[in-house]
Amino acid sequence: MSKLAINRDTRLCMSLSARPGNFGTRFQNHLYEALGLNFVYKAFTTTDLPAAIAGIRALGIRGCAISMPFKEAVIAHLDALDNSAEAIGSVNTIVNDDGRLTGYNTDYIAAAALVERHAVSCDIRFALKGSGGMGKAVAAALADKGFANGVIVARNEAAGTAIAERCGWEWSTEVPADAQMLVNVTPLGMAGGAEAETLAFDEAAIARARLVFDCVAIPVETPLIRRARALGKPVITGGEVLVLQGVEQFTLYTGIVPTDAQLSAAATFALS
Repeated sequence: MSKLAINRDTRLCMSLSARPGNFGTRFQNHLYEALGLNFVYKAFTTTDLPAAIAGIRALGIRGCAISMPFKEAVIAHLDALDNSAEAIGSVNTIVNDDGRLTGYNTDYIAAAALVERHAVSCDIRFALKGSGGMGKAVAAALADKGFANGVIVARNEAAGTAIAERCGWEWSTEVPADAQMLVNVTPLGMAGGAEAETLAFDEAAIARARLVFDCVAIPVETPLIRRARALGKPVITGGEVLVLQGVEQFTLYTGIVPTDAQLSAAATFALS
């Protein structure tokens, strides 16, 4: 695989996050090179979201991945929302078509695919911790897959109850003792943060659970995932979410669906 030369016709894609990581840059650029595409991808952060989005439009940047804490705030600066984002009120992907910016949510697509891939029964009693943009996406995916017996665990009552009511679930500030699946959509356990070594759920809840799903992707082996594995629990990792939502973004930007082999190679490279 040879490096492509950047020239005046190279199309730029990017990401915006409070804490930029390397996964998207490595994953997307690996696929661009493997497929011989004249694209380049770069991660950014910003303290001026309106100006950053205006720059995407003005400079013809083809696409932008959106991460915490911008997934909801960015909506006011877009021209249109895909159904995947409009139903949730959260955007993780922007596509620029000649200055018209459309928001998508590929987190939703990834979460829905993963519970199907791992053959998770929709009858399971679960607790989903968090009420931000990722929480909305995962909650909507679970609800649309038929998961009816859930609790949104969130300190923010307004945000938590809004998600719970939309999905037909309960809201609580505490994890129910009978939760069989634990889903973390908070930043607890994320590398680089003040709570990087914090368990998203307590030891007793993890011990009782039948399955643990952590949406934190950096690192893939979060404190929660490590503890669940040590107890012999099946897990769904944030790395899996990251790969699936990343390939959806790649296809939105380029119009190309990579082969399974290309996807596997890019994921291995990006997560190494």
